[in-house]
Amino acid sequence: MDIVYLLVPLSVVLAFIIGGVFWWAVRRGQFEDLEGPAHRIIMDDDRPEQ
Repeated sequence: MDIVYLLVPLSVVLAFIIGGVFWWAVRRGQFEDLEGPAHRIIMDDDRPEQ
């Protein structure tokens, strides 16, 4: 039962850290263009340079 007194606050702190990292990523624009990188892979020019 004593371990609960350690694990519950630890999980709350971890949840706040994960939420903070997610909030930081949203504010920095990390999720703005979700389709761009996928289209760039398809549109890659595979011709050799001369």
